Amino acid sequence: MALRNAIMATLLRGEASGYDLAKSFDASVANFWMATPQQLYRELDRMEADGLIAARVVEQERRPNKRLFSLTETGRAALRAFTAEPTRPGAYRDELLVKVQAVDAGDIASVAEAVRERLKRAEAKISRYETMRTRMLDGRSEDEYLAAADRIGPYLTLMRGLSFERGNIGWCERTLTVLEQRAAVTR
Repeated sequence: MALRNAIMATLLRGEASGYDLAKSFDASVANFWMATPQQLYRELDRMEADGLIAARVVEQERRPNKRLFSLTETGRAALRAFTAEPTRPGAYRDELLVKVQAVDAGDIASVAEAVRERLKRAEAKISRYETMRTRMLDGRSEDEYLAAADRIGPYLTLMRGLSFERGNIGWCERTLTVLEQRAAVTR
């Protein structure tokens, strides 16, 4: 999937600056697509040149002018075409899993510490995601939200992020138990 598709999907909410998009990626899209601000700005320039988005300059006092981006009809058509394409299997790369794979030749304590760090990050993400979920639902039940919301995609991807991080927590807890048992035997 191209970064541009993730940007266009984010712009479905409406006009946004590059800074707003970077914050949005960090807050909502990060559970399935990572991008640095530099990558975002480079892609925004390319997308504007390709006619997928339009930018307008907003002059500001005491601050640099900012550009606000919005989807064009060409961008909406490209996004529709993207959603109609068959999905290719994604590649998943995780350095921690390579370390766990190699733990028998490595330092169990260091690998266990890396797993503990992953556990903490997963718990923090769940906390952020639950806050976002509460904000999205705004007092409604999930069924009420899904039946009436203008856009359900952000909620559904948030649910996937929650599920993924809950899975991470379960795996981390089990892995730590096994590593601690192995470390006790080798002492």
